[in-house]
Amino acid sequence: MSPQSELLIAAAETARPVRIVKAGAALEGRIAAWAEANGFTGKAGQLLVVPGADGAPEQALFGAGEAFEPMTARGLPTRLPAGDWRLEGVEGEAAHSAALAFALGGYLFDRYKARPERGRARLVAPEGLDLTATLNIAAACALTREMVDTPAADMGPLQLETIAREIAEGAGASLTVTTGDALLEENYPAVHAVGRAAAPHRAPRVLEIGWNMDRADLPLVALVGKGVVFDTGGLDLKPAAGMRNMKKDMGGAAHALALGRLIMQAGLPVRLVALVAAVENAVSADAFRPGDILNSRKGLTIEIGNTDAEGRLILADVLTRAGEHEPDLTLDFATLTGAARIALGPELPPLYTDDEALAEGVLNAGRSVGDPLWRMPLWAGYRASLDSEIADVRNDSAAWAQAGSVTAALFLQKFAPTTGSWAHMDVFAWNPRARPGWPEGGEAQAIRACFRYLSDKFVK
Repeated sequence: MSPQSELLIAAAETARPVRIVKAGAALEGRIAAWAEANGFTGKAGQLLVVPGADGAPEQALFGAGEAFEPMTARGLPTRLPAGDWRLEGVEGEAAHSAALAFALGGYLFDRYKARPERGRARLVAPEGLDLTATLNIAAACALTREMVDTPAADMGPLQLETIAREIAEGAGASLTVTTGDALLEENYPAVHAVGRAAAPHRAPRVLEIGWNMDRADLPLVALVGKGVVFDTGGLDLKPAAGMRNMKKDMGGAAHALALGRLIMQAGLPVRLVALVAAVENAVSADAFRPGDILNSRKGLTIEIGNTDAEGRLILADVLTRAGEHEPDLTLDFATLTGAARIALGPELPPLYTDDEALAEGVLNAGRSVGDPLWRMPLWAGYRASLDSEIADVRNDSAAWAQAGSVTAALFLQKFAPTTGSWAHMDVFAWNPRARPGWPEGGEAQAIRACFRYLSDKFVK
């Protein structure tokens, strides 16, 4: 994967312009003739490279449509000829957002496939851009995508631990790891039950990063991530098609760790706890079963109706652990339900919270940085679908409720911290279709929205 720092540069004397052109805008002389000959109209996302007298690229025209959307610049790094470029015709916050989009669009996952050596397009940072902060955001998204893209054989619970350790050490934070049967001793019974069927070297574990924890004067933010490194479905085995991309089922953990690193790099004035439950939902003689009743850290018993509803089980334990810190704000990320995709598709993650101000703040932040979410209801009428005759709660909602993403969020709400505010994001963490700037594969969703929200909330 190419480092994001290679895509944005501070300056270059010979950088050629990428001109942002609105639909129908008048062009001059030979540029107008070249645009007409090539059908360039300024339509959003159109790109036309204009040659100079020697035939080499002299400039590029990039269509803005009726109004320029900075995130369309994600398509530029893979479409522009190699060399240094600068934006022209856009400035201020829009130019800064476009520069970040450029860095996001240059992501390339090349761990397993050699690619021909070729130069890459680079963008000169627009005036006033905080280059370090922008590159940190791009790197956080790239880390998330790389973790999701990496196959489960090379991204198991131990690898998640290793990444968490590198992040903690880089920020001077603490890392506590609870592994295998120690999960029972330390009261993480649901995490242990879900992960115990995996091979010993892929034993389940809980990772807890703590940063600024001696600063009682600062608000405490908890980040929680689902880290199912591969989900077979357990004994309720997924079909082959449903299992194909389950390497991405640790996407929530990737999001929580990357956002945590970003918060620490920015030095936000908060205490931070980042919690990840890392497991493989495997099939073996020791796998947990439909009909089993599991204990949880909170003390609630859980009837297992379906072993493929495992993500909410491990989150139950780590959300309870987060609550023990009495956080002011808790954000959890999980590739939790297919129902979320049926409701909103792959590009628009649902946001669940009963805090109106938090919902408005995160949604507005997402709109401002081009990282959208959509609020879904914690509909109280569906809580009864989680009732069990023989346990405190069931992990698969009754069929009559139908709204699988909503009922999963309602399940998590039973275990969420009761201090401060809580929000759950049911991310997909995947691009199912390839297009310039959005290659098929891992995607970071809601990280930039949440980081902007946290920055606006805590930095005065």
